[in-house]
Amino acid sequence: MLNSFFADSLDQDTVRRRILDLEDGRVGFYSIGLYPASLAYNSAMHGGGDRLLLAPRPGRSLFGAFTPRDLSGMDPHHVATMEKMLQHEHHGQLRPNSLRTLIERCDLVVLTANSNHIEQDLHEACELRRELGREQVVMACLAGSFSHDPLRNDSYVLCERQPNLAFFSGFHRHGALRDPVDSFTANFCHPNGITAMIGARLMDRLSPNIQVSPGVHNVEAQYIKAAKNISSIFAGFGYTFHAENTGILPTLLTLLLDQCLDQASSVSMRRRDRQRLYGRQPFPLTELGYGVQRIEATLSRGGEMEKVRDHTFTQLTAMVADVRGSMMLPVCGKPTRNFQAGQILAEGMRKLGRCPVDVDEFEQWCEQSGVKKGGLEGLKALRYWPQILVNYGIQVHDASMVNLLYMAIFGKSDTKAIAFRVMTESRELSNYCQESVRPSHSRRYSEALQSLERPESLDLLANAVVADNARRAIPDDGNADDGSSSEEIPAYLRAMNVIENVW
Repeated sequence: MLNSFFADSLDQDTVRRRILDLEDGRVGFYSIGLYPASLAYNSAMHGGGDRLLLAPRPGRSLFGAFTPRDLSGMDPHHVATMEKMLQHEHHGQLRPNSLRTLIERCDLVVLTANSNHIEQDLHEACELRRELGREQVVMACLAGSFSHDPLRNDSYVLCERQPNLAFFSGFHRHGALRDPVDSFTANFCHPNGITAMIGARLMDRLSPNIQVSPGVHNVEAQYIKAAKNISSIFAGFGYTFHAENTGILPTLLTLLLDQCLDQASSVSMRRRDRQRLYGRQPFPLTELGYGVQRIEATLSRGGEMEKVRDHTFTQLTAMVADVRGSMMLPVCGKPTRNFQAGQILAEGMRKLGRCPVDVDEFEQWCEQSGVKKGGLEGLKALRYWPQILVNYGIQVHDASMVNLLYMAIFGKSDTKAIAFRVMTESRELSNYCQESVRPSHSRRYSEALQSLERPESLDLLANAVVADNARRAIPDDGNADDGSSSEEIPAYLRAMNVIENVW
């Protein structure tokens, strides 16, 4: 999919005119839910309404996602401004906007639907763009979940399959967006630096209280959006269930953040356009605000250093802030919907003394507490988690926290019992946090140090001291039968064993 503000013209005058035209460019939001409507309200508050057009999905209303309480707190003047964004004049008459209208009148169209509709909307938008001869309208999305192909039973990051699709990312709680004095940061990401820069400028001019910076890491941005929505559920659980055990919270929240970023760094290494992303930009990434051109991590394998992670995207402050913000309990107002789902999970597990029987029961808990399951992008993403791990080669020790949450909601009854103990007992959870982040092969030595009465453990450590190649020389005795029953093994180790044997 081609997705650029410029045609393939080498005529400098033509390009100059296009650049000047984009200074007066408009942005369109299609499929208006709670988040894009809140962004539009912020724009209306701060005088950016003339640069933004809105078009709800057929059969949906502009304010349908808001509660009556939310609506009662809105300024009627700003609401009227938003309603003007819904219409355009045609032959002296006002008509409602549609996706076609946005493509005809805007230079950037953000498809704001969730994962249920985004691919269908993208296909329709591209068809309309071609039909209308508006190929220089850039398409972007902000879907915060993984896509799924039911025919192939395949799950993936949409921007990875459509690498030229732009992505808008930033942490904005819906209620806070309606605050006239609060400010926010965001990133507009597209693999071409010029497109990213102009797209960020168009989004930035919608409101002086939303500062948008450019980036080229659209795939990583969308992956992080989905992964942090899952992790936000665990964060909400931790804040609620362990409210009196505050010592575990810093460790838990740090791991949830770090693992989101580590997973995305592995996804980044699998980009099909990775060499072009860095090698064929019109200018260095530092011109976009990156501190350095690349941040890569390596492992020593067979005496050779192999690149295994690309952390360059972590220089995009708003992207990282989105992860942190989603895992915080705000001082005022409500946390994100996924965080609220985690709080509901904690209350249900405490009340019943068990994990939910299945995802349907968990969704029922959420609905009964006033959190609609349709807005839980994190739960949708979690449903496809095993396929994502395989498709993007994410290591088990980089995803141990989400793996544990998956066990608690989608696991079998016996694994749910193990997950319940680990998640609800502070000591088990802290041990799990400490041990599960280490690669399975690296635990042999720490386990041997704690069981020196076993000759094979002593031999393993002695050989490690004597020779650098001890790991290849000494057989892996990690699975040896030591005569202990599973009941004597701590719950956190049993949880790790279940996860490592499954994934």
